[in-house]
Amino acid sequence: MSVRSFLDTNILVYADDGDTPEKQRVAIDLVSGLLIEGRGVVSTQVLAEYFVAATKKLGIEAAHARKKLGVLGRMDLVRIEFEDVLAAIDLHRLHQISFWDGLIVRAALASGCRVLFTEDLQHGFRMDSLEVVNPFL
Repeated sequence: MSVRSFLDTNILVYADDGDTPEKQRVAIDLVSGLLIEGRGVVSTQVLAEYFVAATKKLGIEAAHARKKLGVLGRMDLVRIEFEDVLAAIDLHRLHQISFWDGLIVRAALASGCRVLFTEDLQHGFRMDSLEVVNPFL
């Protein structure tokens, strides 16, 4: 049985960050494994955040970052809708997480993921059938 897994932006950024070689190796293995197995899920929010972080923080050329998005876009893609924004606000209010993290959690839940890979939320945090996993621990 394959487990659908959602990737947060920070995982994608670490895959390109040569300044953090240990995290980079873990992120590359995780992203490539999920791509190959067809179990990876991302959202339009994650892809947009990746582009900004890759070009601004890591200094990657826009053309190269766009090409990488073409690869990442092969994963199942969650398109953020108005209802997702409202649900993220509710998650923010109920669980004291940031609105942006609420949008990530909402996208992961809405797409049927069982795992959310991120370092931005508490490792082991559970919501319904979704579990937060920090792959760098």
